[in-house]
Amino acid sequence: MDVVELINKYGFPIVMAVGMGFIIKYVWTWATVEVKPVISDANTVLIGLIDRIRMLDNDLIRLNQKVNTVLHLRGKSIEHERVEAEKEINKKD
Repeated sequence: MDVVELINKYGFPIVMAVGMGFIIKYVWTWATVEVKPVISDANTVLIGLIDRIRMLDNDLIRLNQKVNTVLHLRGKSIEHERVEAEKEINKKD
């Protein structure tokens, strides 16, 4: 049957409703078959990347704490050396 004959027999709204139904079915099938697996794979990759970023953040926090500890201890040793140097200078006087 031709589209014109269908419109004459059933009317324009009915024919368009059936056509819209086919379009919705096609889009739904395309979305579930083509798009959904890709989104699922991308979600898995995203979760892995977030985990890696968290591990790097934790590593940076630990490294920052170690650097601060070393700088603090180095500052104490420099202060100790300065005090010892002042004592020796005062002994010579």
